[in-house]
Amino acid sequence: MFANGLQYLAIPGPSVMPERVLRAMHRAAPNIYTGELHEITRSLIPDLKAVAKTDHNVAIYIANGHGVWEAALSNVVAPDDTVLVLATGRFCEGWGGMAEGLGAKVETINFGNSNAVDPKQVEDYLAADTEGRIKAILTVLVDTSTGVLNDIKAVRAAMDRAGHGALLMCDCIASLGCDVYHMDDWGVDVTVAASQKGLMTPPGVGFVWFNDKADAVREAMPRVSSYWDWRPRVAADEYWKFFDGTAPTHHIYGLREALDMIGEEGLEAVWARHAGLAKAIWAAVDVWASDGPMAFNVANPAERSLAVTSLRLDEGQGDALRAWCEEKMGVTLGIGLGRTPASAYFRLGHMGHVNGHMVMGFLGTIDAGLKALGIPHGHGALEAASAVLADLAGADAGGAQSNEPVQQCC
Repeated sequence: MFANGLQYLAIPGPSVMPERVLRAMHRAAPNIYTGELHEITRSLIPDLKAVAKTDHNVAIYIANGHGVWEAALSNVVAPDDTVLVLATGRFCEGWGGMAEGLGAKVETINFGNSNAVDPKQVEDYLAADTEGRIKAILTVLVDTSTGVLNDIKAVRAAMDRAGHGALLMCDCIASLGCDVYHMDDWGVDVTVAASQKGLMTPPGVGFVWFNDKADAVREAMPRVSSYWDWRPRVAADEYWKFFDGTAPTHHIYGLREALDMIGEEGLEAVWARHAGLAKAIWAAVDVWASDGPMAFNVANPAERSLAVTSLRLDEGQGDALRAWCEEKMGVTLGIGLGRTPASAYFRLGHMGHVNGHMVMGFLGTIDAGLKALGIPHGHGALEAASAVLADLAGADAGGAQSNEPVQQCC
């Protein structure tokens, strides 16, 4: 009976859609040939560059994350080229599988499901590639299946120390607008992301950012699929070239509103909000884990995403908890994607349009579920989470903010 009413989606994407975004999309189809839609589309470009922290190019695709994986690869990787996958979970492995499907040779350094990329291993691997067979390195800022956060800046530094000229390609699908990311300053050549997570827009639109080095590689490609080719989309002297056909009209309106929301809050403030909420969640989990089977998939806080947290219980308990929370309380938690046993794992999405009371709500639901199911756990988790939020938000009745900076990792 307590599930009646507004349902809450605490999965790691698609994330909660703001009412402002939904209202912007709730309109009749616009004229696609001239007028407002053209102006709004062009207004997206500088803001998409800003959220990825790049001065370079961005191409927009009517596609999900897998689509922009293929778009990015199709512009720079030809059959028989070699790519190196830095695997920290299911999604980077999947990107490598797509490269293999396009005819590339794939080599993988597997760092497991609970640890970040080790830059020293990358450096040593690249230093041994004296013939320069590796054309591109595929990595993720955050793997959605594991919640592992990788140090992309350190990966670039490892490449530089090895003197290797491969492209650095980074999947930010789970984390753009949530975890700190600086494409240009960190030396990333190609970035991919999609609309449905930190960008707070329904699934269906994806993005590829690329710099001049990557575009020079595209220039030397023997052929590039006309649909995936990023050059016409960036030049777009005619409007239809932005999308190689009909525009994703309502997504454009929704994305414009979402980017406005990010701009109003400020990207650094958005990062700080995600950091504070993650700290509160982790404080609650620390308490639950103090007396029972619950454990973080990623033990090191410095290697945890601010957007998604993967947790483990005993076999069967993850599924049982997810079912109880959804059926009894109307809160949907993420499945144990790609994990063994999958029934032991569940994931918390805390990305995009999320705030303190939303986090306290799903933490309270989990706490109730642990009690109802008789799963052993430490007590006082909600007190620990609320103490973190009280400290970070400040105790002033007028809402004064603490002067203490919110760190990305705690």
